[in-house]
Amino acid sequence: MFTVDLTRQLNVNDDSEHDHYVQVRCELRYTPALDLDALGSFDSWFFYDTDTDLDGWFADMAERLGPLRDRRPAGIDLFEEPV
Repeated sequence: MFTVDLTRQLNVNDDSEHDHYVQVRCELRYTPALDLDALGSFDSWFFYDTDTDLDGWFADMAERLGPLRDRRPAGIDLFEEPV
């Protein structure tokens, strides 16, 4: 199975102050295929407080994950986890 795991970390405030973080994950699973195997394994993170341009990061991810564009996932799971 080929898996893409999209994760977003959220800051939860209590009375306008940081209380804790929560991660929301969407795991997409695809039927194995040679072109997907060629994508390999990688992590890519975006942080707003860096010099990385968000539009550029999205463009890089769109190109890297292009083989998924015309495929439907065989399974999807959503998770919420405290950090």
